[in-house]
Amino acid sequence: MSSKIHGTGHGAGAEPKHADVSFEPTDVQAGTIFKYLFTLAMAVILSYVVCVFVLRVTTRVAVQSDTPPPPVRQEMGKDFKVMPPEPRLQGMPGHGNDPQADMREKLRLDTEENDKIGWIDRNAGIAQIPVKDAMKLIAEKGLPVVPAPPAEQKK
Repeated sequence: MSSKIHGTGHGAGAEPKHADVSFEPTDVQAGTIFKYLFTLAMAVILSYVVCVFVLRVTTRVAVQSDTPPPPVRQEMGKDFKVMPPEPRLQGMPGHGNDPQADMREKLRLDTEENDKIGWIDRNAGIAQIPVKDAMKLIAEKGLPVVPAPPAEQKK
């Protein structure tokens, strides 16, 4: 570490002595930066004013060109804005059924139907068995072979 005081001595503040060495007299021009920041701030403020102007004009035009609701909806009173038109989907206001309860009921009925044992056509020998049992039978025996339809005869 040097004990010399820097910036003093041979040629402090003087131009470099070599022709191929150059430097900038000042690194930063503060005035240029302030002008740029001022221009940027003015552009931001101007764009805000333009946006507010466009929003107000388009809102005014939309209100003026908006058509009144049809007479059927005017008779409904203030509720026409709350209630969606028919047919209403499950879970929407005005629909009495709970979609989750309907789904649980459907799954219960499907499961009961898949596990049911009974005759579909006793005379033809067609019976209904649970799906799990039917899958086991098909895995053991394979699918039944369907006879091919008779070929059409040429005249």
